[in-house]
Amino acid sequence: MEIVALVLLVVAAVFVIQSVKVVPQQHAWVVERLGRYHGTLTPGLNFLVPFVDRLAYKHSLKEIPLDVPSQVCITKDNTQLTVDGILYFQVTDAMRASYGSSNYITAITQLAQTTLRSVIGRMELDRTFEERAVINTSVVEALDEAALNWGVKVLRYEIKDLTPPPAILHSMQAQITAEREKRALIAASEGRRQEQINIATGEREAAIARSEGQKQAEINKALGEAAAITAVADATADAIRKIAASIQQPGGDQAVQLKVAEKAVDAYAQLAQKNNTMIVPGNMSEVSGLIGTAMALMKASTLKS
Repeated sequence: MEIVALVLLVVAAVFVIQSVKVVPQQHAWVVERLGRYHGTLTPGLNFLVPFVDRLAYKHSLKEIPLDVPSQVCITKDNTQLTVDGILYFQVTDAMRASYGSSNYITAITQLAQTTLRSVIGRMELDRTFEERAVINTSVVEALDEAALNWGVKVLRYEIKDLTPPPAILHSMQAQITAEREKRALIAASEGRRQEQINIATGEREAAIARSEGQKQAEINKALGEAAAITAVADATADAIRKIAASIQQPGGDQAVQLKVAEKAVDAYAQLAQKNNTMIVPGNMSEVSGLIGTAMALMKASTLKS
């Protein structure tokens, strides 16, 4: 009896193990019943019929990174290019992933490589470096369309490395160096050009400032001379008016005659000092005539005033 009970206990344990299944989160298990697809177990506690149902496939529903092996592609301008990338995909339909392809990972990898060769073959070498995003998008679109039958969703593809042959790398480096030297020469010439422009502009503005200063100085000088002439004329006129007023006073004529006579004597004295030869009037009455003429002129000026 003990042996029978032990056998029954073992059989019951086996039945429990075979019938009770706990599926982890973000996983999907495919169940076959008598060799045919029966259903997909969702996360949590599930029950199977022992010896009738079996777990055929287990899939992870998480996003999976897949390293696509590097390969040599030929560009449109017949240049070899070694390309290495990584693919991200996710299982969305466990049943299709189980029965749609014998190995969906291999199918995705091979399709990614062939699609990549096709996309790069339509581009020139320079464009492959500039349009990585276009290449990535083209590969994802082609893979996503084909992977629907495999129960897989291709999320994105990223190129890790684009490696041309060493000779091409050397030529590209020489081209880059030449472009940098060209930009440096252009920048230097632009700097010299701007320097010359700045110097010319500064000299022009300085010349204008100097000419404006000279112009203003001449104007100020002319205004000063005009003011001085005006002041002298005003002072002379005022002096003449005062002299005329004094002449009209009693005894004024005699004072003027005396002053003119003194000036005449002083003039003759100056001539005697500066010249060895002095011309003296033959008739001294001419001196009195000269004084009379001066008096007549002063009277005339007084009347005009």
